[in-house]
Amino acid sequence: MQGQATGAGAGAGAGAGVGDVVNSDAVSNTGTEADPVLRPLSPGDFAVYNRLAEKMDYFHNHFRSMWSTLYTACIRDGSSSSQGTEALTERQLIEEGLRLTRYLEAHHSIEETHIFPLLAKKMPQFRAAVNAHNYHEHLRLRRRNNRQSETEEEEAAANCELIQQHRAIHLGMEQFEKYLRDCRSKKEAFSLPVLKEKMDSWGEVLLKHLDQEVEELGAENMRRCWTLEEMVAFPM
Repeated sequence: MQGQATGAGAGAGAGAGVGDVVNSDAVSNTGTEADPVLRPLSPGDFAVYNRLAEKMDYFHNHFRSMWSTLYTACIRDGSSSSQGTEALTERQLIEEGLRLTRYLEAHHSIEETHIFPLLAKKMPQFRAAVNAHNYHEHLRLRRRNNRQSETEEEEAAANCELIQQHRAIHLGMEQFEKYLRDCRSKKEAFSLPVLKEKMDSWGEVLLKHLDQEVEELGAENMRRCWTLEEMVAFPM
């Protein structure tokens, strides 16, 4: 739950609700100097500065849960869970896996198009993402046209760790998705050991990414770069 903001941020959010469209100009390009010793945040100010991390973690928890459902089925080889719930059917596992790929695709596209460019104004770890948004679309186009050279956007992506993680996730996810689609169309026989192998190729980087992205948006990082008013203005 988000606490009531106090002090300078106490009325900054009036009229700005979740989902409001905020022009990127509302977030200034000038940085704020970090104090050598920062004062402890009040509970209300902490809630404001930690808002993006909490929102991101909310979405990431859905991905973690979906991943866990699939991976647990693989390592239990289809047996019922310890809670006594029925094991998912082959069809259910296939559809859950394909849902995960769709949700991750959409989530990363939103991040790279709308969220990272705003964060990049004051946070260098997101700066390379400004020219690298929708990176995975460029990658698909390059492969489809058999191009060997990278675009400027792709070269910029190589300098951003979070975008590098997106790249690794999507490379593994494409093979995972292809396997599930082939199983659904009966081009391949569904196998839990094979599904586990497909998940293992990108699972470590996915789970690391889900944690790291939330940490980057935590209150102690955000307070060094943004004012309370700017935090309230973020469209997330």
